[in-house]
Formats: sequence, C-alpha cells, structure tokens
Amino acid sequence: MTAPPEPRRPHARSLLRCLALGLVLACHAPAVATSQAAAAPPGAERDGRRDFDFETGTWDTHVRLLRNPLSGATPDWAEYRGTSIVRPLMDGRANVVELSVAGPAGRIEGLSLRLYNPQTHQWSLNYAGLRSGSLTAPVHGRFDGAGGASFYGTDMVEGRAVFVRFVISEVTANSARFEQAFSVDGGATWEVNWIAVDTRRR
Repeated sequence: MTAPPEPRRPHARSLLRCLALGLVLACHAPAVATSQAAAAPPGAERDGRRDFDFETGTWDTHVRLLRNPLSGATPDWAEYRGTSIVRPLMDGRANVVELSVAGPAGRIEGLSLRLYNPQTHQWSLNYAGLRSGSLTAPVHGRFDGAGGASFYGTDMVEGRAVFVRFVISEVTANSARFEQAFSVDGGATWEVNWIAVDTRRR
C-alpha cells in the first residue's frame, strides 16, 4: 500500500535526541513481539513472508494527510485520490508499491519497498518520495495472523525526533486501511497524520 511523504532529514544537533528516542523504541518493540508470539504455537515462529500477497494488484486510493503535524494547532487535513500499484518481488519476500495521488493541495508520488527478514520474522517498510528521491527511516513490524499489522520506528520531523507507528487494519480481499501516527513522548500519546483507504480496482 502506501506510505506518507518523507519527513525532513535529520539536523546534526538533533541526532542525540533521535538516539535517545531509539532507546525508547528498543524497549517498546519486545513487548509488541512478545504479545504476537503468544498467539503462535510454543517454539514456533510464524512465517510471514506471504503476508502482503493480499495486496498485489491495482487499488483506488483515498488519502488524508495532516498538513500541520505536531504543531498543536487545529488539524488541517488535505485529501488526495489516485492509485496504488503493488507488485511482488523475490517470490513474495519483497514487494514494491507505486503511489500516485493528487488533490487540491498538489500531488504525491512515491515508492514503498517492503522487505521480509526470515531471521526476525519481521517486515521493514521503506518509503521514498519522488520529490526528494531519498528514503525515509524504515519502520519494522509484523502481521498478527488475523490480518492486521503494526510497525514502529524513529525519524526526524522538522528537526524533532519522533516515534513512528504505522498500522494496517480492516484488511479484506478488496479493501484495507493504512494509518501513520507520530509520538514525541515515547509512545504515551499519538497524533495520526496519514490515513489511506484502498479499494481494489475491478
């Protein structure tokens, strides 16, 4: 599916804050993995390399993007419509998404590369906006076996270190929902800044 436009790249004086936030992520991630592993048979890790098979194909995409994230101001949402094209790579162990949407606020075009790690049984989601041609920091996570998935990472937004959460939910054969949120307090509170709903093109 989709991923939002890339945040600005890190400022040098903010790297220590990003490192500190990374420690928060390291403490949070095991709790996520533990809760998911509890649903698997004892001693068995779920093989998730086919988890994105449902998404192969062409989708009509409706995106809502928060234009003023982390500002404390009244939310200012922009809406876009267009397509997402998802292609599997390497027998399903990777896939690429081509996103092209447009609206009154302009156009968003980008690529999302998803890679499966068979050692950790997790996916990494890596997004590049064509406007900048550079990758954002990845988020890592896994599907829960019931169709949903959660991914976490850290990045820099407007010079601020942020905790990133990306959630895939409401997955059916013909639709899915994708939501990104930022946190500046280590995950205690979240602000959603990207919502995309995909409907399979018939």
